[in-house]
Amino acid sequence: MPSASTFKADIFDILLLDNVQGTCTPLDRARAGHTQNHEIYAPKWAHSNKIEAVVWAVPIVIVVILGVITWQSTQELDPYKPIEGKGEHLTVEVVSLNWKWLFIYPEQGIATVNELVFPANVPVEYKITSESTMNSFFIPQLGSQIYSMAGMETKLHLIANEPGTFKGFSANYSGAGFTGMKFNAIATPTKADFNQWVEQVKTNANSLTHANYVELAKASENNPVAYYGKVDDGLFHTIVMKYMQAHGDMNKKHHSMGKHQQMSNEHQAMGNHTMPSSHSQGEE
Repeated sequence: MPSASTFKADIFDILLLDNVQGTCTPLDRARAGHTQNHEIYAPKWAHSNKIEAVVWAVPIVIVVILGVITWQSTQELDPYKPIEGKGEHLTVEVVSLNWKWLFIYPEQGIATVNELVFPANVPVEYKITSESTMNSFFIPQLGSQIYSMAGMETKLHLIANEPGTFKGFSANYSGAGFTGMKFNAIATPTKADFNQWVEQVKTNANSLTHANYVELAKASENNPVAYYGKVDDGLFHTIVMKYMQAHGDMNKKHHSMGKHQQMSNEHQAMGNHTMPSSHSQGEE
């Protein structure tokens, strides 16, 4: 006679089998029905040219507008571009030394160290180079900075819209005396005040010759302001081209060697041409 536990297990198995059969049978019938009717999932897609045009046109227009604004502002802020509508530019030649600034005024024939003077409301064209280490010429209150590099000339155009004293310095680390590369940029109230300052500097007995420049270019720190009443013509150009002169001499040397080699080859060719003729005469 079966026990109570066995009877309960049989009942559980019957109920479980019935539940499984009840779950699977509808699924099987549904799957069979779909297969027989050949129903395929095919969503209905829709396309609108108007919506497509709007979706693409809006970002394209935004990009074009931003591109035009960027291009115009970039051209207006070009440091090499002269400042228009403000009259004739004053030219100042800037040389970064270790560790001081040299300012040459070619039109006035004077020079200064660690002091820059110009009239207010007059555009200034800066021609910038370096004696050796790369530096950065920067007067934050007047405009952007630009690098000074040996053997190269960069340019910057600035204007002070009001008189005053502005702080200038090097914005690029260049060695031990870097922190002392500071200068005052002084904008005089009028051109007459600037001309008066020029005449005062011209009374200084110091002259900046090519020989004196060699001494000035030697490394020194925390240099005081210095004035030169006279400057050799073409000094700035000489500083820029100092590393190109050796290149020019090398080209001349190569040219001379090439010419000598060509003459040697021509003589050798002439010798080879005359030798068979002499041999033929000997045979005769």
